[in-house]
Amino acid sequence: MEEKIEKLEAEIATIKKRNAKVELDKAWETSIIRRLVVALITYLLIVIYMIYLKVSQPWLNALVPTIGFILSTLIIGWAKNIWMRGR
Repeated sequence: MEEKIEKLEAEIATIKKRNAKVELDKAWETSIIRRLVVALITYLLIVIYMIYLKVSQPWLNALVPTIGFILSTLIIGWAKNIWMRGR
């Protein structure tokens, strides 16, 4: 009996550890820091690509797709909520 209790306690501890990791992952996915990091990486890669293509004013022109990305990340949460209400 005591062995079963110890096994259940170990399983509960494993589940709690996994839940904490899942909650941390979800917090990261919705964090403003993640969005800013991805936006910065996106911006820099687009600038590099535009420089390679010899586009005029790559530092300025790369803002358009980067702002589009940021707006899409803001809108996708809103769209998800509407979709979930319909289910």
